[in-house]
Amino acid sequence: MAIQDSRKVKGLRSIFGKRKKVVDTTTTYADRDDLPLNDAILSGEEIGDKELQRSAKDHLWLHFTRHAPYQSMDMTIIERAEGNYLYDTKGRKVFDGLSGLFAVNAGHARQELADAAAKQIMQLDYMPLWSYAHPKAIELAERLLSYAPAHLNRIFFTTGGGEAVETAWKIAKQYFKLTGKPTKTKVISRMTAYHGTSHGALSITGIAAMKSMFEPLVPSTFRVPNTNWYRAPGNFASEEEFGIWAANRVEEAILFEGPDTVAAFFVEPIQNSGGCFTAHPTYFKRVREICDKYDVILVADETITGYGRTGEMFASIRYGFEPDMMVTAKGITSAAQPLGALFLREKYFEPFKKDQVIFPHGYTFAAHPVACAVALANLDIFDEERLVENVRVNSPIFRQTLEKLKDLPIVGDVRGDGYFFAIELVQDKATKLTLTKEQSEKILRGFLNNALYDAGLYCRADDRGDPVIQLAPPLTIGPKEFNELEQILRKVLIEAWDRL
Repeated sequence: MAIQDSRKVKGLRSIFGKRKKVVDTTTTYADRDDLPLNDAILSGEEIGDKELQRSAKDHLWLHFTRHAPYQSMDMTIIERAEGNYLYDTKGRKVFDGLSGLFAVNAGHARQELADAAAKQIMQLDYMPLWSYAHPKAIELAERLLSYAPAHLNRIFFTTGGGEAVETAWKIAKQYFKLTGKPTKTKVISRMTAYHGTSHGALSITGIAAMKSMFEPLVPSTFRVPNTNWYRAPGNFASEEEFGIWAANRVEEAILFEGPDTVAAFFVEPIQNSGGCFTAHPTYFKRVREICDKYDVILVADETITGYGRTGEMFASIRYGFEPDMMVTAKGITSAAQPLGALFLREKYFEPFKKDQVIFPHGYTFAAHPVACAVALANLDIFDEERLVENVRVNSPIFRQTLEKLKDLPIVGDVRGDGYFFAIELVQDKATKLTLTKEQSEKILRGFLNNALYDAGLYCRADDRGDPVIQLAPPLTIGPKEFNELEQILRKVLIEAWDRL
């Protein structure tokens, strides 16, 4: 049952009153006395924050969330969004500085997307891609490939980025088995990198704390250094030199494990976890050479960087390298529908054209017709409003605005690209001394998360690597909004330093 923006639910008493039980043991919502919203719904009253709080605490399991604090405090319940702003049940308006979760690239509440969804539901509301195709999937695949690096010409649809990562690994394994290299199964990824939560994608993820409680995971995944230039050893003369060193660690890992056992290297063009680690273009050039040398599939995970986030439709284009596979999701629909798309070179599809070979893998809702229709309408917005160009033009201004914060003693580094930046927090700028575990707990979770929101900004304070604040606003904004973000951050970070 959808709760409208006004949170008024009308006419339900009569509906429930007329509902009949099929058998005596059937319980309807109207019969459940333990459901907190029941009385309000049945009476036709406005459902307020108090009722929503009780119900959420009793029945919702939030993702990646500590629930203990909600025993004594309210949770934030977002009831509406429009443009660049979120609105909660307590009447607060906050700037969406994270595009929901790096996903609402064209901004919230786009009428074009709602219209596309409604029209598609009435034409073809659902059809899976299991042995059948439908027009919107065909049209979207062609449209996506028109923006992609020219060597990519095949699309496997999923419902999200983690599923696309999982799919890429499975395709790699089966491809090598079909082409006479059955021992090539291992995957290399980077330290602190995040690639998803399913058992396969989590195995590729490079964050030990996220994995330990689920072990044993899928075996044969290995880590190499990431491209954190801010914390690189001091013996490198330049970021380019450091990038070459980091790329050579990929070759070192391949040789150590054995080239005949390594299937793929997964890399984010800008690594999210740890705080927006960019890399010199030479890094990607060298990685491409290494993967070609040892017949290792180069998979670019563009779940976040895809669809304009870096000032090109895809970051692979911006940084001048050609992946063999490219994982995308999130911004493909500006998050109005769940959808992911794995791009591939045709060579990885060739063995599946022969005899009775199939790829025994798929998802019920992948390439959902409604999601595909929304994605096509979303891409129309990108083209008509020139969102990618907006990012390309304004990104230097965004960086300069955020770099003003470097005059604060708690700000050690500002890094990133496009509309995707991180601010690393330190306790000593001169030595780059990071926060202790206790300080990070006190400042990030004990203060920053709530203080930033209370000041009018939804973003991410994260310490999966060193502590950072991350920003990834909608691609529709410009200098006016940059200044708004900087002023909020400045005020809150000054207080954070005082508390530190």
